[in-house]
Amino acid sequence: MLNVIEYTRALLAFNTTNPPGDEQACGEFVAQTLSGLGFDVRVYGFGENRLNIVAKYSGANAGLDPLVLTGHLDTVPLGEAAWTQDPFKGEIVDGKLYGRGSSDMKSGVAAMIVAAAEMIGGAGQLERGLVLIFTGGEETGCTGAIHLMEEAHAELGTASAMIVGEPTENQVCMAHKGALYLRASAGGVTAHSSTPELGDNAIYKAARAISSIENYGFNERPHPLLGSPSINVGMMSGGMNINSVPDRAEFTIDIRTNAGKPHVDVLEDLQTYLGDAITLETLTDMPAVSTARDDPFAKMVVGICADVLQGDFKAMDKGLPFFTDASAFHPHFKCPTLILGPGELSTMHQTDEYCLVARIEQAVEIYANIIRVWCKGA
Repeated sequence: MLNVIEYTRALLAFNTTNPPGDEQACGEFVAQTLSGLGFDVRVYGFGENRLNIVAKYSGANAGLDPLVLTGHLDTVPLGEAAWTQDPFKGEIVDGKLYGRGSSDMKSGVAAMIVAAAEMIGGAGQLERGLVLIFTGGEETGCTGAIHLMEEAHAELGTASAMIVGEPTENQVCMAHKGALYLRASAGGVTAHSSTPELGDNAIYKAARAISSIENYGFNERPHPLLGSPSINVGMMSGGMNINSVPDRAEFTIDIRTNAGKPHVDVLEDLQTYLGDAITLETLTDMPAVSTARDDPFAKMVVGICADVLQGDFKAMDKGLPFFTDASAFHPHFKCPTLILGPGELSTMHQTDEYCLVARIEQAVEIYANIIRVWCKGA
C-alpha cells in the first residue's frame, strides 16, 4: 500500500522547476506507479524532457462518464532567497513537509494517486470510470494542458466531473478567474527629435491609452464568487534612441476575467474603448471556471469535506484569483469543476514552501470518499 507522505517526498526529490520543467523523470515515475495499479496509461510528450500523463481506469458501467482528477508535476523556480530546508529532500519539521512543490502541488498529486489506489484495491468495482491527468508546464501558462488538448482531445473522452488539486487547504473552491493577456501596440512616424512636429510619437499614443486603462470600467456584473474583472498594464517598451521620435510602442495588458462574458467580447469591448490608435493581440486566453453551489457533485464534495475536516471546514465565499489547468480542460469536458487540494495558499511559490502533513493525509481521505461515493455509488 502506498504511503502518501513517502510518495510526496519521492515526487519532491525530482527537480521539476519550470523553466525549464524537465518533468520526464518524475512523470515516468508516476506513470509506472499508475500502470502498476492497473490504469491504462498514455504518455504525451510536448518538448525535450516534457510530458503529460493520462491514466484511465474503466468502470463497470460504460454508460457513466468518468470522474477526472488532475494536477501538475512542474513547480516554480526556487527564487533568490536561501532556503532553510533542502527544497528537494522532503524534510519534515514540526508537522510540516518542506520542499519546492510540497504545496503547489505534488502533495495533491500524491494524495490523488494514493486515494485512487485505495479505492481500486478496495471491495467492489468502480461503477463509474476514473481518469487521472497529470501535466507539465502548468506554471508557464498551462502549456502542457494546452498541448494535450491539441494533441489528444479526442482520446480524453467525456467527464462527469473534475477536481483540480491546486492548493486550497482542503477547502472546496468552486470558481477561479480567467486570464486574458494582451500585447497592445501603437504605430507612429519617426523623425529627428529636434523637429518632433514632423513625426508622430507612438509612445505618446501608448501613454494616453495606458492612462485611460487605469480608469477602465468593466460593464459585466460582479460574479458572486469572483467579483469583478481586473486589469493591469505590466510592461511597456518603445523607441530606439533618445534623439528620435518613436514610430512604435508596445505594452502588455493582463485582464483577470470573472466568467461574466466570453473573452472575445471582453477583447472587443477593450478595443472599442481604446480606439483605432491601439492594436490588440492575444497572448494568453484562459477562461474563468465556475460551478454552481447547488450542483449535485459540488454539494456532495462539500458534504464530504465537512465530514472529514469537522471544525476546520470553511465555506469558501470567494473564488481563486489565479487560473489553473481547468481553463484548458473545462471547455472540452464541460462538467462541474472544483479546485480542491491540501496545499497551503500562504506558502505556494514561497521560499521554504511547505504543506502540513495532516492536510496531505486528510486529502487522501477526502479524495477517496469522493471516488467511493461518485464512482462506486457507495
